[in-house]
Amino acid sequence: MSMQRFFPCILSVFLLFAFLTPIAIHADEPTVDSADAPEAIQVINEEADGAALARPSKAEILAELASLQAEAEAAEEEVEEPKSYFSGKFWALVPPILAILLALITKEVYSSLFIGVCVGGLFVAEGHFLKFMDVIINDGLIAAVQDTAGVFIFLVTLGILVALMNRTGAAQAFGEWAQKHVKSRVGAALMTFVLGVLIFIDDYFNCLTVGSVMLPVTDSKRISRAKLSYLIDATAAPICMIAPISSWAAAVASYSEGTGYNGITLFCKAIPFNFYSLLTIIFVLAITLLKIDFGPMAKHERNAIEKGDLFTEGKEVDSGFKAAATRAGTINDLVLPVLLLIVICFFALLYNGGYFAGDGKSFIDSFGDTDATVALPWGGLLTLVLVILYYIGRNLLTHDPNRPFMPFVIGSKDAMECVATGFNAMVPAILVLTLATTLKNMTGALEAKDFIAGLMSDKAARLHGFLPCVIFLVACVLAFATGTSWGTFGILIPIVVNIFPPSSPLLYIGMSACLAGAVCGDHCSPISDTTIMSSAGAKCQHINHVSTQLPYAIFVAGFSFLSFLIAGFITNWFVVFPISVILMLGTLFIIKSKMKTASETTAE
Repeated sequence: MSMQRFFPCILSVFLLFAFLTPIAIHADEPTVDSADAPEAIQVINEEADGAALARPSKAEILAELASLQAEAEAAEEEVEEPKSYFSGKFWALVPPILAILLALITKEVYSSLFIGVCVGGLFVAEGHFLKFMDVIINDGLIAAVQDTAGVFIFLVTLGILVALMNRTGAAQAFGEWAQKHVKSRVGAALMTFVLGVLIFIDDYFNCLTVGSVMLPVTDSKRISRAKLSYLIDATAAPICMIAPISSWAAAVASYSEGTGYNGITLFCKAIPFNFYSLLTIIFVLAITLLKIDFGPMAKHERNAIEKGDLFTEGKEVDSGFKAAATRAGTINDLVLPVLLLIVICFFALLYNGGYFAGDGKSFIDSFGDTDATVALPWGGLLTLVLVILYYIGRNLLTHDPNRPFMPFVIGSKDAMECVATGFNAMVPAILVLTLATTLKNMTGALEAKDFIAGLMSDKAARLHGFLPCVIFLVACVLAFATGTSWGTFGILIPIVVNIFPPSSPLLYIGMSACLAGAVCGDHCSPISDTTIMSSAGAKCQHINHVSTQLPYAIFVAGFSFLSFLIAGFITNWFVVFPISVILMLGTLFIIKSKMKTASETTAE
């Protein structure tokens, strides 16, 4: 069967099954209505007369009826909605697994995610069509938009900023500067890496800012968009995960509440054992300096170098951005807005966390209480307004040909056109993020996290020294299936701190295994928000990014698993980490040697 007929068949079967299933409509339980109060009063009075009791007053009777009504409503609220047959079982993992497999096979992410959402909704509704529609719309799509509204605002804001930078010619000026000062592909890749390390506050901010700034540089040096996406992704979550001052550290601290441990202390002590994040950084530097690529990434890089094809498969993600070569934008017109965005977003994170409330809240506690989905849109919107005023002020709103000494950067009309352009550029990322979040909601309704947590608490506790590597694997699977690192933290951190005694060195190793596995699963998952943001930042086809990054993530994950296996028995990170680095670098040298031999054989 051709792929063109594949999706219609699936959807036809799904719709046929949904419409043929019985529709269960349950009548509401009768409740006491205020309109029935007179009849109730008469009945109570008659009962009182028959029993020779004192008649209660009307006010007392109404108060009693109100009390009974409140008790009935409270009892109704306490009654839990019956769970689906598929909840808390392996079936709960079927929708995300199906979506991921379809995305990897068909190279088409929208329909794959939508089919996963539909299957998840069908499981939640147990085949009842009206309930299925309620689940998909109310609990799925609407809830997804509500949960990610802040991210959408930040995305659109960054899209507008990028459109402004392109329209003014600032991006082109930066590209020309980079072509003069960045002499090689290695230099461009290292520059991307360094910028990603410097922007450690938040992964969303990292992905979109690094992508916007470095895209013209990497394009000029023929670095494929897939490789740029990986460089962005590899310096987003892994860097945030080892930075005590970041939104990720704040999230870990918040999820540690109620465990009896200080969240920031746990996070900091786990950093040396966060082998996946640390090895990912080493891996990026190694493949850049050694000029090694393998798997699908090798094909993308080879096409970029030899043919100038930056995409290999699929078309360029149309950003809609238009550069104006005649504009007088300079490199400062790009650097200043980016620096302004960093400073204001940093301030917004502290402000949202209550640092400036005047109650003596510490810097660390403020980061622990901040909400990045609120603070980043706050900072992004303020930055956008200031940047528009700055750009327009560069030529006093309009360009006057009689005053050539005022360089034409952008006019007010052009600035407003960039608003629509920037929004349109982010529609694909917003659509994927909406569908991915909807799929997460479906797996949440099916209690996938409880199924995995139950497996871990029942079986992993018997393994003791093997616990770190088991926790790492469980976190990988959970983050891969749900597409969320932070959700994985929330599930596993309370379990981890209860498994290990406070005096055990395995407590911090287990904690780091949880965090490292969450980042690894997040890297591998096509429905991960960070993965989606990295694709958007590099303007790369999402499936190209996923398929090329997956072998690299699995490669590093293998050595991370080995590290946690050793750390379960040798609890010194300065012994385990060097061993892992030596083994990984040795493997890379072997791969390079075999690739060189294969190329020489082909040439002959």
